[in-house]
Amino acid sequence: MAFKVTGVEQDGWAVLGVSGELDLVTSPVLRQRVHDAVAEGHHSLVLDLSDVFFCDSSGVGVLIAARRLIRSCRGRLRLILPAHGASDGSHVNRVLGALGVRRLFDVYADIDSATADEEDPLSA
Repeated sequence: MAFKVTGVEQDGWAVLGVSGELDLVTSPVLRQRVHDAVAEGHHSLVLDLSDVFFCDSSGVGVLIAARRLIRSCRGRLRLILPAHGASDGSHVNRVLGALGVRRLFDVYADIDSATADEEDPLSA
């Protein structure tokens, strides 16, 4: 599966759907898409990572940088990391948990819950 980032708007949120491998080669693409969304005035951002089947440290770095950027704009960042995403479970979810940084993010199971007004993320 080739790396791809798609964008839609839902309920006032910019939603970037990411699929493929999030690694040293592809993470700059996601970084730029996040920066573009913020530059366009979107300060409520959802990153749908349910179709990411591999994530290395550079991918994690982009997620942390996105969090920092959104927070500097007093915005909101939410991740979609279902328990069973991609093919055999969310690789990103496991990587973030193993590195101890999952708690930094508001995590949701799907787009509808991530873009809802009530804030009830999955527990870290």
